[in-house]
Amino acid sequence: MSDLSPASPPLAAVIGGGPAGLMAAEALAQAGLAVEVFDAMPSVGRKFLLAGVGGMNITHSEPYPAFVSRYAERRGEIAALLRDFDADALRQWIHGLGIETFVGTSGRVFPTDMKAAPLLRAWLKRLRDSGVVIHTRHRWLGWNAEGALRIAYPQGERLVKAAVVVLALGGGSWARLGSDGSWQPLLAERAVDISPLQPSNCGFEVAGWSALLKDKFAGAPLKNIALSVPGSAPRKGEFILTAQGVEGSLVYAWSAPVREAINREGHGVLLLDLLPDKPVDKIAQALAKPRGSRSMAKHLHSQLGIDGVKAALLRELTDQATFADPDALARAIKALPITLVRTRPLDEAISSAGGVRFEALDEGLMVKGMPGVFCAGEMLDWEAPTGGYLLTACFASGLRAGRAAADWLKSQG
Repeated sequence: MSDLSPASPPLAAVIGGGPAGLMAAEALAQAGLAVEVFDAMPSVGRKFLLAGVGGMNITHSEPYPAFVSRYAERRGEIAALLRDFDADALRQWIHGLGIETFVGTSGRVFPTDMKAAPLLRAWLKRLRDSGVVIHTRHRWLGWNAEGALRIAYPQGERLVKAAVVVLALGGGSWARLGSDGSWQPLLAERAVDISPLQPSNCGFEVAGWSALLKDKFAGAPLKNIALSVPGSAPRKGEFILTAQGVEGSLVYAWSAPVREAINREGHGVLLLDLLPDKPVDKIAQALAKPRGSRSMAKHLHSQLGIDGVKAALLRELTDQATFADPDALARAIKALPITLVRTRPLDEAISSAGGVRFEALDEGLMVKGMPGVFCAGEMLDWEAPTGGYLLTACFASGLRAGRAAADWLKSQG
């Protein structure tokens, strides 16, 4: 495989069989190259399939300005990728595989059967029909002195001399599915600029819940609430109280600013609004009503419907003076501070932040100083919330890298 005959089309090697790698392979095959994909796992698309277990959220239908804002500090770089392949283009591409989609009430886009497996099967068939060869249980080990790819496989190690290489190795979360970040030292030794991998869309830990709260309410959901970080508008949703802290979709939405606050100051704060649909003055009026012989717990329940885990968390995070003052307690109910001291481990996170910095790449995602080597997907330095944004950018970056790799190879004559 390392000795190509003059009549053979140049070999394009894609390292990593997730959405970004497979999209790069498709683009390279469409350009007429011989494409081989190498993945360390027993099958490709494993994290993609797991993401679809609860319903395959492929992208989001919200207007483009709001959509691109989800990429925060890297919105400019991701916007450049989305110009070629945005959420609408992704839906059309899925339809081209014979899979229909629909928009849910939240604006999220799903395949009609809500499953990832049929989509992946259809895609892999199309790739194989176009000549793409997929090798599983083939782990990339870097390059040898002559620039050939070192690939470990069950029978030993092989060398692959590729004309062009697309690396799509994922981030650092869910190592058991293949995204273990083991590529970092291989690129670092080539002086590629890499931002350290960190948890994104992750849970957080507090310094320690009381034994009572932990024993009675660990695992309990908090619904019909809102969360914010200081200085930001609250977002409604739900999250889960854990034995160590908090997790769940609404927590994940704030993971980036909370994580960065922890990095800067040693702690971050989420502000919990227990009654997002009721203004603070109405809450204070309800609390100020005479409660007679009833306990404050019963008063909270009868006047405001606060009980269970909400009441327990309110008691946990306020002092006696606040609890005894209706105005102060009303303010606490609207902005109860949860102080978080660390993220949960990277391998538990849905995704990761950090990776190969865009400053280390050209516009086609080719590594500066490494001609013919391109990067795509979650191994790049960007992050986004759940809701289809992660997958959309992975697809778009894979397409950009694949097309740019083919164009670069053509320019070499």
